[in-house]
Amino acid sequence: MFGNIGMSELLIILIVVLLLFGPKKLPELARGLGRGIQEFKKAADDVKKELNVQDAFKEK
Repeated sequence: MFGNIGMSELLIILIVVLLLFGPKKLPELARGLGRGIQEFKKAADDVKKELNVQDAFKEK
């Protein structure tokens, strides 16, 4: 999922994020990221459904 990023790199990134935003903002940032990913997946599914509908009309 993360390509060539190892555990040590992830740990460094987490420490930097924690230092930049602080422990109080971290849960809020995680929630926002989760919502963003959820919206992206929903939009991608909608596009797939639309393409499947268009393909069904082309076959007829």
